[in-house]
Amino acid sequence: MKNNQVVMITGASKGLGRALALAFAKTGAKLAICARGEELLLKVKKEIEDLGAEVIATQADVANERDVDRFVSIVENEFGRIDVLINNASIFGPGPSLLLDYPKDEFSQVLFVNVMNPFMLIKRVLPGMLERKYGSVINVTSEAGRTGFAEWGAYGISKFAVEGLTQTWADELQGTGVRVNMVDPGEMDTDMHDKAVPDCDYDLANPNDVVDVFLYLASEQAKSVNGQRFEAQVFQMESGLSL
Repeated sequence: MKNNQVVMITGASKGLGRALALAFAKTGAKLAICARGEELLLKVKKEIEDLGAEVIATQADVANERDVDRFVSIVENEFGRIDVLINNASIFGPGPSLLLDYPKDEFSQVLFVNVMNPFMLIKRVLPGMLERKYGSVINVTSEAGRTGFAEWGAYGISKFAVEGLTQTWADELQGTGVRVNMVDPGEMDTDMHDKAVPDCDYDLANPNDVVDVFLYLASEQAKSVNGQRFEAQVFQMESGLSL
């Protein structure tokens, strides 16, 4: 069956964002993707089109309110609505660093990008979702958003905030038809993980192998699921799929 959902994914030029965009494209969804870098974003756009899916690809910095409004407006004008929002875009910061040595300006930047980004996007897409009484928001979190790890600095702290943002918005939206959940994808083979753990000597998941929980949360099957936290790799194993 063709999936007619409009799915918006931030940070979609590589890593998990790219994997999610391609996974939803295979279902027939219409994709709205953005990233700061245009070259890689356009490559993903072509991959999506090669799968036969419609796609809008917009170069945008989702930490910038004007870019957020421009991106959402383009999608609403072209596709008419946004059914699913996946807040994937984030930055790690300066690399492994003790808080004592953490540059104040970079600490502030990481918190702004990783927390204000999903806040602004949810706030911008929510009126349309509430009007239609339907919508699924999925925020990407991390194990570092539940347990503080030395040298993960502002990134981990920002994910604690994302978890609180998710829970608060989910509670406020109870009974509206709009649901807000979060997914911890686990450790993956990505550029961000390379930066966080530069000397990693253990196996990592491929981003393509952790997408099923996102597909589930976007589906009608999960229409009553709200305010929940999922571990993508656990979900994958419990679904009988191997990583």
